[in-house]
Amino acid sequence: MKWVYLFAAIILEVSGTVFMKLSEGFTKLGFSILMIVFYLASLGVLSLAIKNIDTSVAYAIWSGVGITLISVIGVVFLKESISLMKVVSILLIMAGIIGLKLSGVE
Repeated sequence: MKWVYLFAAIILEVSGTVFMKLSEGFTKLGFSILMIVFYLASLGVLSLAIKNIDTSVAYAIWSGVGITLISVIGVVFLKESISLMKVVSILLIMAGIIGLKLSGVE
């Protein structure tokens, strides 16, 4: 169940980040409220995950997978630029996450 909590926290955090972009600097109230709700929900669910996963590992996975997902969403849906350096950097983040998982984290 701990990994389900962590995955849910990641999805909620990424959703909050998308709503942050859509809020246009807090000028759109509805998106601003959704951003706050999703971020608070993400932190709440993350706190459930770290009850049974090392905090350093859970946070690294939460932030790393979140960065990767929001980068893909930014390029595909928000028409943000992509470069070789961005792709390599994201791959390095993912390599770190895989390394954490292979290190025996249950």
